[in-house]
Amino acid sequence: MSSKQKIAASLIALALLAVMPLFLTGYPLHLVNLSGIWIVLALSLGLIQGYIGEISLGHAAFFGLGAYTSSLLTMEAGVNFWLALPAAGLATMILGYAIGLVSLRLRGPYFAICTLAFGEIIRLIFVNWRELTQGQEGITGIPSPSPIPLPGGGAISFDSKAGGFYLIYALVLFAILVIYRIVNSRTGKAIVAIREDEDYAECLGINAMRYKRMVFCVSTFLAGLAGSVFAHYLHYISPYSFTVGQSFDLVIMVIVGGMGTIIGPIIGAVVLTLIPELLHAIKDYRLLLYGLMLMLVIIFSPEGIAGLLRDAKERWLVRG
Repeated sequence: MSSKQKIAASLIALALLAVMPLFLTGYPLHLVNLSGIWIVLALSLGLIQGYIGEISLGHAAFFGLGAYTSSLLTMEAGVNFWLALPAAGLATMILGYAIGLVSLRLRGPYFAICTLAFGEIIRLIFVNWRELTQGQEGITGIPSPSPIPLPGGGAISFDSKAGGFYLIYALVLFAILVIYRIVNSRTGKAIVAIREDEDYAECLGINAMRYKRMVFCVSTFLAGLAGSVFAHYLHYISPYSFTVGQSFDLVIMVIVGGMGTIIGPIIGAVVLTLIPELLHAIKDYRLLLYGLMLMLVIIFSPEGIAGLLRDAKERWLVRG
């Protein structure tokens, strides 16, 4: 596909995205919005899992930290949402940097176990620091994002699901742009080299720890932004929204969609968000369904759904 074709396809996709709230309302639009939040989370985890090659089992904790930070800043400190949003990302990134100093020195299952432990510690803080987080009851009445005033009068409101849609998918586009710029730069080549063989990459002069910390910080920053939008969209958060189970769901989304790509986590997030709703009769067997999909992908398509689509495209081009 030429550059002009890619630009045309991107513009068409953006146009379709912009008019989607005109055709979807109520619960279907709500599902699309939740899918957008999961897309941002899957993309952020995909940086660690697909490009560094490590599995983080504590990603939901960073998601939760962003949600709690933004909620408390707006409700307790009276901070405007548009300031609380980047503050939530920065707070999460700072914690991610601190955790990365310890966990990124480990590899493979040791890194996964370390992030799992940190994730559970943060969740327990959410549960037990009742004076700040309201404990297991969670925080209710979280305000919607502040309206954006327009020059000619009026304002852009985010109180409705349609308003939430545009905010969420603006964040999706931001996450895609950030990750695209990283993976298609010299930094992207360096982190792929680290993923393939960290010791050999260091022999070539690549500072593996510096690049890994940078990617980990970007990943946690995006997770914090997603948490902030999540809290102000649903108006309620609790520790049960940020469990280890949510972290496992994210890992599965990235694997099923396709690691080492941008489109893969997007596909995985959409598929694993919508399938349990479309197959409502077996919704209680969600984990069983996820496990079955994961096994099928590992056995028949290790590169995920994105790999299947790429292979199908190549076969079609050869036949054409």
